[in-house]
Amino acid sequence: MKRELGIARCGLACCLCSENDKCRGCGQDGFLALDWCKDAAWCQNRSCCIGRGIAACRDCTEKDCRKGVFSDKIKARAFTEYARRYGTEALLDRLEANERACIVYHREGIIGDYDDFDDMEELIRFIRTGKR
Repeated sequence: MKRELGIARCGLACCLCSENDKCRGCGQDGFLALDWCKDAAWCQNRSCCIGRGIAACRDCTEKDCRKGVFSDKIKARAFTEYARRYGTEALLDRLEANERACIVYHREGIIGDYDDFDDMEELIRFIRTGKR
């Protein structure tokens, strides 16, 4: 785990991502100057947060948002809700503990143990307990 990369604005775990070894996490540079990031220009969640003047989706009052990665990724919505309820540090703590317990964020491409859920509350419970 690269804890210093933290949690993305959208809730995804930059700290556990294995997809781009040049990535410094989208939490860097205040999210404004991310010229090194190939996705920064089209990221709807990033643009929305900047437009609303908030640090991350977890700070937004809009419920049931389906912008950007929230349109099809329950993982991002669940991680965001977890951070909203318990705090970002608590989410990082749980992800770190789960990683030590062999729960994998990216097993095949960007699909891992957190992706096999249809119910957000069930996924939040999995994050909290590490058990299905």
